[in-house]
This record gives sequence, structure tokens and C-alpha cells, in this order.
Amino acid sequence: MRCLIQEGVITAQHLALDSCSIKANVKENNFKASAQNRFDKTRQLPGDPDARLGVLLHYPQAFQTKIAWFWGYRNHLLNDVASELPLHERTLPANHDEKKQPVPLLREARESLAISPEAVIGDANYDTEEILSYIFFDLKAEPIIPRNRRNIPSTSFTIKRGIVTCPGLLEMHRRGKMTVKGRTYIQYACPLHRSKKYRGQYLLCPASHPKFFSQKGCNYLVRLNPTVRDQIAYGTRRFKLLYNQRTSVERVFSRLLAISMQRPTVIGLAATRNHCTIAHITVLLIALTAHRLGYEDKIRYVKSFLPHLTLQ
Repeated sequence: MRCLIQEGVITAQHLALDSCSIKANVKENNFKASAQNRFDKTRQLPGDPDARLGVLLHYPQAFQTKIAWFWGYRNHLLNDVASELPLHERTLPANHDEKKQPVPLLREARESLAISPEAVIGDANYDTEEILSYIFFDLKAEPIIPRNRRNIPSTSFTIKRGIVTCPGLLEMHRRGKMTVKGRTYIQYACPLHRSKKYRGQYLLCPASHPKFFSQKGCNYLVRLNPTVRDQIAYGTRRFKLLYNQRTSVERVFSRLLAISMQRPTVIGLAATRNHCTIAHITVLLIALTAHRLGYEDKIRYVKSFLPHLTLQ
């Protein structure tokens, strides 16, 4: 890795984040085999005690998500966009939160490789305050991560002259301030449950809120302290062009698939972790060999450069 950086093959100017599933060799992943309590996440599988239940998301069509479950691990990757080569990786059981991995990956890569990226690219799954703040304030880089729809305030609420109006066009009841993880909000609650102003006027929520009885209607939070998202130029041409480079990490995983990284024959976390690391090292060695032999256009040709490693 350091040789590739020193010889200019890897610039580490733009980085990309992602992860891929590593399915364990257990019968629970074979839907043709019978297995009791196949998706019981509390189980410890006899075939691989370290494997954990994880989720796979597929997008067959725009705005359509298909969920599948698997037993195994996930390989979390930080790669160089320009060269499409891996920079740093870690393999963990599949139940580990993906959103908890980017900051350690970036921190370790920064400390061990002395890199100073200009931008870090990831999908909306990484749209968290912790990740964005680390990239923006610690790395002094641009977080090219789109807004997750779950983090966008609902447009059905309106704020005018300090008054928050709910989807049912009623003035919401202010409950006071609350602080969560260092972020301070003013909390507004359903006026039919909290305010005397509308008491006795409505039997049901005018907007038919589905949790009107079970959770006492809707709540709305107005953030008081600034957010790092205010510093990100969403929607600009530069943001879109950089985000389009995120597909580089998908091509990295595709080449790793060619040398069977996602089809391990080993059992256990330690062995699977070593298996994935060897796959990454193989890709880097191919790139370094091609570069030193003068085949600059072959640094990513895993299948062509070492055809005997490819399982047909």
C-alpha cells in the first residue's frame, strides 16, 4: 500500500466508502435446505459460531427496496477513487452497524498512511452527524454523502413567526427544550393531547395520524444549534459529479469477487478476516506489479493478469 502511494499510483485525493456481504458456509444460507428458526438472530450456528444475521438491500426499481437476510460477515472498505484500489478494510460480523465503521476506517487510514483527502464519498446510509462531522472538521475534507430521507424534516409541518403548525393545521404545543448527544431541540407535541386550547373540539386527529392514540399523536423537533449539514453544498454540480464517482467502490468489490473474496471456504471470524485481507493484498500486489512492469493500464486487470486465481 505505501509503495503504491509513494510511487503515485494511489493519490488518496478522493475516497469512497462502502461494504459488502460475506456469506458464511452454513445451511441457513441455503434456502433449499431445511433449517429451523432460520432467521433467529439470537442463535449461534453450529456450522460457524461467529457468523451473525445481517441484511441485504436490493433496489430492483427506482424508489423500491427489497430486503433479504443472510448469515455471515461484512467487509467494510475505504478505497481510492482514481485508481479504484483498496486503501483500508475491516471484516466484522454481519450484525455490526455499518454506520459505526467509517470513522474508525478513516482514522486508521489517516494515521497509518498519512493521507489528506479532499473528499470522502458514500451513499445516504452514511448520512450521520458523527461521520459528516469527522470528515468535515477532522479531515478537513468534503463529505459527499447525500441526505438520507429519514433525516430530512417533514414538509407537512410549517413554522411561521415561531409557531409550529401540524399537518392537521393546528398550532402545536411547545413542551420545552431537550438535549440529545450534544444537540439541543425545542420539542413540539400534539395539541389535542397536550394543550387546553383545542380540548373538547376534536375527537380524532384532523390529519388522521396513525399513532394518535398509541403515541399521543405527532411530535416535531426544532434544532437550535447548527448542524454540519448546513456546510455541505447539496445539489451543486460539483457535489453531483463527485458523487457519481462512488461507483468506483462497486467495481473494487467486483474485482474482489473475481478472486472469491465473497465466497470463503473458511469458518470463523478470524479466518474470514484473513481471507478478505489476503484478497485485498492480492489486488494491491497485482496493481504494484503491473505498475513496475510498465503496464499502467493493467493495474486493475485482476482476471487478465492472474487468470489462474479466477474460479470459473
